[in-house]
Order: sequence, then C-alpha cells, then structure tokens
Amino acid sequence: MSPDMPTENDMQSKKLAGAKAGPSTKKFLDFNEVKEDVVVMKDGTLRAVLMVSSINFALKSEDEQNAIIQQYISFMNALESPIQIVVQSRRLNIEDYLERLKLSEREQKNDLLRMQITDYRAFVGELIDLGQIMQKQFFVVVPYNPMSDKRKNFWTQMTEVLTPALSVRLAEERFQQRKRDLMNRVNSTVANLSSMGLKAVMLNTQQLIELYYRAYNPELIDTEKLDDMENMRVAENQAAP
Repeated sequence: MSPDMPTENDMQSKKLAGAKAGPSTKKFLDFNEVKEDVVVMKDGTLRAVLMVSSINFALKSEDEQNAIIQQYISFMNALESPIQIVVQSRRLNIEDYLERLKLSEREQKNDLLRMQITDYRAFVGELIDLGQIMQKQFFVVVPYNPMSDKRKNFWTQMTEVLTPALSVRLAEERFQQRKRDLMNRVNSTVANLSSMGLKAVMLNTQQLIELYYRAYNPELIDTEKLDDMENMRVAENQAAP
C-alpha cells in the first residue's frame, strides 16, 4: 500500500469529524421556557398549569350527581377564555411501599405478625400485577394570548403580538404585564373550580419542569428523579468560568 494512500482508520476519522451534530431537542418542543411559574410558548403566549383534585362521581347520590353536573355547566358557561383539561394516567408504582413492608417483616419479632405481613405483601403485589391499577392526575391548563384580551383594542393587540411574540424571549415588562393578566384568569378558574368542590393548586417552576420532563420521558419516571431547581442553578453557577 502506498504511504500516501489514506488508511481505513484515517477515512473513518475524517468521516466522524465531518459529521454534523443533530438538531437540538428544544427545536421540537412547543414551549420556549418555564419562567416564574409560567410556561412561555414560542409564539409569545403564556400558560399556567393547575393540578386539580378529583370527585368520585359514582359514589354520589343522584341528587349530588345532578348538582355536580349543574355546577360543571355553570363553570363552562362562566369561562371567558378557552382552557385545556388534561388527564395523565400512570401505572401505580408501590415498590417503595413493598420495600418498607419487607423491612418491617425482617425486623418483626412476633412470628404471627411476620407471617401476616408476608401474606399481606404478597397479596398487594399480586393485586397490583393482576389489576393493572392506574394512578390518575388531573390538570387544567390556563392560557393567555394577548390577541384574546377583550379589554384592549385591535391595534394594541396587533402591536403586542407582532413585536415581541415573534422574538425568542419576551421583554421583561411585557412579560410581567401578561403574567398579571394570566394570574387574573387563573384566580377566576380556581374560584369556579372551587364552586364544584374541587381544589386546584398552581404548579410552580420546579413542578412544571418535572411535569414536562415526565411527559416527554415516560420510560424514565421510575428510574430518574429530576434535581431541585435551586441545586441545578448552583451546579450551573459553579461550572461557569
């Protein structure tokens, strides 16, 4: 082989060196950032996410069911802007609970109680496997779009949308104003949900990040836990030159 001819390793190295990095995952996400407990979308609109409690409708009496239905109708009629209702279903994971039972079983001195714990642990494990018991979480997404604000005239709305909404980040003053308008909608939605006997809590920044992380990485829910935002910021600052 001529010394000037490239070897197979050289060709492979050049091929790897010339390979371009793939597109960032962020390119495929609908939102741009999570900031001050608010999700900022790429089009400049905002979202707040409420976690909502549930009602066991089937266990209510007929009169209670009719009352709940009427309250729900009133809730829907009272809405001045659209909302999104999301139901997230996950298989119930009780591995930690079973591990605690196993530890209690080993530490139990009474033979009879130890046998009862063993039987109970086996029963719960079998029940979960056979029943495929699901854990459900309920969310209400409250959006804010400056174009939907009826208090502002058409030209004000157009100026707000065309100027900052097309940029990657909202100007701070404009963001704070939009956040205040969004919070008014959130408070109204929480009050209307409360009239049905439902409790609603707005997710903070850390909880929003965990929610989206789990939604985009469902296979990692049981194996990885996201660090606290404060710890992530500290690590970021320490790594900076």
